[in-house]
Amino acid sequence: MPRKIRELIQELKKAGFQDRGGKGSHRNFSHSLCPMPVTISGKEGDDAKHYQEKAIKQALQIVRDSNET
Repeated sequence: MPRKIRELIQELKKAGFQDRGGKGSHRNFSHSLCPMPVTISGKEGDDAKHYQEKAIKQALQIVRDSNET
């Protein structure tokens, strides 16, 4: 069962990502240790798409790896 968009947003905020806003249903998140912005689209109650889950997983891994060094 896919997670909800709100769960992805909570996970990003917990990791230190900042919500830079967006246009319409899109929200952009950035982190000083992550070179790429993460864009999440959809309403908070919508199911997350597989590519959104993958993008968040990659971004969180980059931040974790940067913190370890």
